Amino acid sequence: MTIRKPTQHNMMRRSGTHDYSRPGIYHITLHVEEGRGHLLGEVIGNTVDVAGVALTSVGAAVEHELLTAITAHYPMITVDAYVIMPEHLHFILMVRDPIVNSRGRSAHLGQVIAGFKIGCNRAFWAITGQNAPAVPAAPAAPATKSPGTLPAATAPSTVPGGFAAGATEAAGGTKGKARYSSNRLPLFAHGYCDVMPMEPGQLDQQRAYIRNNPKSRWLRAHDRARLQPQRGGIDTALTPAALRGYLRRECPSPLVAPDALAAIECRLLLADGKVVCNTYGDRTLLQRRLLPVVCHRKDAARHDEQKSRCLEEAARGAVLVSPRIAKGEQTIIDESVNRGYAAIIIADNGFPPVYHPTTDRIALCAEGRLLLVTPWQYEYRGKNESVTVPFCKTMNCISQALCRLKDDWWQT
Repeated sequence: MTIRKPTQHNMMRRSGTHDYSRPGIYHITLHVEEGRGHLLGEVIGNTVDVAGVALTSVGAAVEHELLTAITAHYPMITVDAYVIMPEHLHFILMVRDPIVNSRGRSAHLGQVIAGFKIGCNRAFWAITGQNAPAVPAAPAAPATKSPGTLPAATAPSTVPGGFAAGATEAAGGTKGKARYSSNRLPLFAHGYCDVMPMEPGQLDQQRAYIRNNPKSRWLRAHDRARLQPQRGGIDTALTPAALRGYLRRECPSPLVAPDALAAIECRLLLADGKVVCNTYGDRTLLQRRLLPVVCHRKDAARHDEQKSRCLEEAARGAVLVSPRIAKGEQTIIDESVNRGYAAIIIADNGFPPVYHPTTDRIALCAEGRLLLVTPWQYEYRGKNESVTVPFCKTMNCISQALCRLKDDWWQT
């Protein structure tokens, strides 16, 4: 199993170089306006295997709009997979040809999403009595259970006029906001998140993520101790002064100028003059024998030896602790997890207020085989933004501080 990093969502993130009017595959995420609660449904099920979402009338109307209106107004677009969660939804759009609106003019993804939102708003306003024009009631929907790829044909749209010409969301160089009267509050927050599955296999990963969303939510609701971020309480005994000394020894001097060190300290979680950590997963792993896994370039020729020693100790019950940044670290940690051993990963970002790791990480945390540890305050970063050498070295230092052991232990 490869433990992937979770996506850090930003509802206004867009590629600066991609043409959103061209064919492509997009994983779209929309969120209900903040503070509205679970307008779309509730997660149900007695066990994780049967977990699903029972849609409200608003959720059923959103599902109806999704399955009918987008393709009706843009025949070159189909909905491949979707899930409607209590306060957000995910769906994959397949754009086969350049996007053209009903007037024959070139359009882009933002206009498609804006039109979909308008249709949802009209249904929402009708259901909640917000003085909207009457809309036919959406058909009753059964509880959604692990949605997957849709059948090729769906019923024609009966929700009128959702796709207004010129409606826009930030995309492809065009920005705009739909305007609403004060007595008509929009259902969804402004903006949307798009992920373009471009790498081989990524589309299947996105489909699996969508399919497993209700199960992941069920797990988090029924195992809050392990499947919710736990703030503070992990003292590394590492002081900022000791960290500065470590970085000056480990990094070339130009990389550890005072401003660079200050930037790192500004991001760290500190309490009583020491670095502390937040966690996600089973904290009892910290009570076992911990061994840091850090792969240095100078030891590259001995990687097989290091890997063998680490796996031997993991088989004896030790927990491997690593930032899992270097390729060698990834190989060792992933092999350890594949063999059924436990691991602790130092996360390279903090946990946002609502934190959703990847499905595979949630499953490992639920099994008590993974703990995510972060010494960082959360900061949004695009997926292509890299971290600095001192930042990586800081996580190496944290792994040793948690283990109370130097990272060359395997050489003895």
